[in-house]
Amino acid sequence: MIVGVGIDVVDVGRFVATLARVPRLRDRLFAPDEAELPDQSLAARFAAKEAVAKALGAPGGLRWHDCTVTRVPGGPPRLLLTGTVAARAAELGVTGWHLSLSHDAGIAAALVVAERSATGSQ
Repeated sequence: MIVGVGIDVVDVGRFVATLARVPRLRDRLFAPDEAELPDQSLAARFAAKEAVAKALGAPGGLRWHDCTVTRVPGGPPRLLLTGTVAARAAELGVTGWHLSLSHDAGIAAALVVAERSATGSQ
């Protein structure tokens, strides 16, 4: 059963310009493992964080570092949720996530689907 869907797009050039203008923003938005990635990957991860918030109903108080995007070489991107984001997901009964990232022609995009297992159905 789908709990929520979130989508977000980011203009990579504008995003990079903002990071350059506000140097501390990179550390506020990204975990250390994420912060050193190429600009397009950072923009896609920011879009993913926004999409997760939308899938969870965009409640206030979610912390950026409580949602990170991880990747195993050769595997799909995965969400790692902790703290405020994990708590909201648990509150909604989310048991699984689907994440798709893309970047092309100066745009980064993310689509997130939050789901919970349907009990008693086959």
